[in-house]
Amino acid sequence: MVCALASAFCFGAASVLQALGARAAEAGTGGGVDVVLMARALRQWRYVAGLGLDGLGFLLQIVALRTLPIYAVGAALAASLAVTAVIASRALGVRLRRIEWAAVGVVCLGLAMLALAAGKEGHEDVGAWLEWGLLAAALAVLPAGAAAGRLPARPRALTLGLAGGFGFGVVEIAVRLIDSTDLADPALYALLLGGGAAYLLYASALHSGSVTTATAGLVLGETIGPAVAGVAWLGDRTRPGLGWLALLGFALAVAGSLTLTRFGEAPPPTGASGADVGR
Repeated sequence: MVCALASAFCFGAASVLQALGARAAEAGTGGGVDVVLMARALRQWRYVAGLGLDGLGFLLQIVALRTLPIYAVGAALAASLAVTAVIASRALGVRLRRIEWAAVGVVCLGLAMLALAAGKEGHEDVGAWLEWGLLAAALAVLPAGAAAGRLPARPRALTLGLAGGFGFGVVEIAVRLIDSTDLADPALYALLLGGGAAYLLYASALHSGSVTTATAGLVLGETIGPAVAGVAWLGDRTRPGLGWLALLGFALAVAGSLTLTRFGEAPPPTGASGADVGR
């Protein structure tokens, strides 16, 4: 759990840096999935610094996923938005309203419930079908995101963020399935393809619409699906008699995080009004 929370801190700080870097980069193809945008964002030091924090967070996430159930790690990662909110209130001069401070408290309460209720990670032998199914899901992430990129502006950021969240969800499940460095392991390629597609889609979502909306989609995509997969197929369980506490804690952590999604927003440019941000 310590590694999961440290990972959430890294991801929370990275989200602000990446939002600033993605917004500063000039778009290549306009709306939708923008391949050129990723290359241009990499020229922004804030985006690169965010990627560095993401890398450190990913290593900590691996340790957590090999020890805790996916639902506990997923809720902790969603709580990175609480970290983002606190950092934004300091670094960007964004004031938290009472409801948002309350949401930070709700996230902390939900994580405390999960820490008390979570058992050890499952060790179910599900066979090769799940690994191949995961690879198929990873291959479908980018085409799904490309289709989402053709949507009108308002739903585009949400669907791109959701597709990116599915990609990160594939990564979470793949980490649990990889037992060695076997180059023929489908889960290894699912991790690489899912993670790469997720970064591209999320970068496009950050640039094409409201970061608040994009991040909400990301949180939903990377928490709920993997949590269900962990319980249904990988044998993740809670401590005896505490299933209700884990479910309530998960719901509180995710709901509180969704309340805080606006804190991934980049600050408005000089002379712009707050209403112009994210459009």
